[in-house]
Amino acid sequence: MSAGSGQVASALKCVLEKAAAAAQRSGKDNKPRVVAVSKTKPVEAIREAYEAGQRHFGENYVQEITDKAPELPDEIAWHFIGHLQSNKAKALLDKVPNLGLVETVDTEKLANKLNNAVEQLGRPPLAVFVQVNTSGEDTKYGVEPSDCTKLAQHIKDSCGHLRFAGLMTIGQPDYSSKPENFECLERCRQEVCEKLKLQPSDIELSMGMSQDYEQAIEMGSTNVRVGSTIFGARDYAKWTERPRDKEQEPADSDSS
Repeated sequence: MSAGSGQVASALKCVLEKAAAAAQRSGKDNKPRVVAVSKTKPVEAIREAYEAGQRHFGENYVQEITDKAPELPDEIAWHFIGHLQSNKAKALLDKVPNLGLVETVDTEKLANKLNNAVEQLGRPPLAVFVQVNTSGEDTKYGVEPSDCTKLAQHIKDSCGHLRFAGLMTIGQPDYSSKPENFECLERCRQEVCEKLKLQPSDIELSMGMSQDYEQAIEMGSTNVRVGSTIFGARDYAKWTERPRDKEQEPADSDSS
């Protein structure tokens, strides 16, 4: 799928139509947000989607988003959806002024780093999601479901420059046999609502990707992250910042 060919715009239109249909099937008052995940894709492909009306884009790597964002319109609302080392939090916020949301906060340390960076840079409060490891896989990031309320409480009570906006999970690929990942995130939302005295409508659910976004929306997702279905298969060989397993991540530095 090549940028400028119209294929990105066509694929985006199809995804948006399917997302709207899934929302209608859900029977919920839900207008899900589609985040176009553009990791490893050139700015030309992102620009094609932007010109077709897309405004929310997601990136996984700090280097990639900080390289791309300055070349693209300020109206884009960037979502950071990859694992974020706390020592890179300030650089991310500094270099991407139109970063709208960090979906992958999974420690108090990262929340504190983001909060301090927002304050130092004089930015408006930053929306964040708490990432929950609903599948229990060691290779995935995220707090245990039993700990998500504690982290949400910390953000709400101790991070005045952040806005706790929702919960995020990466479900297992075999969605059809593992719907409990999404059910688990819904239960987490119920627990957070009870503890923080919030309404379900106050807490977004970010769940669902290219292979399962329709099912996720039917189960109440308000934010789906769709990449290859819009932009085509990724070629990681063309990008220097390769994906890593959790075990290969270097330890965080305490420097800001």
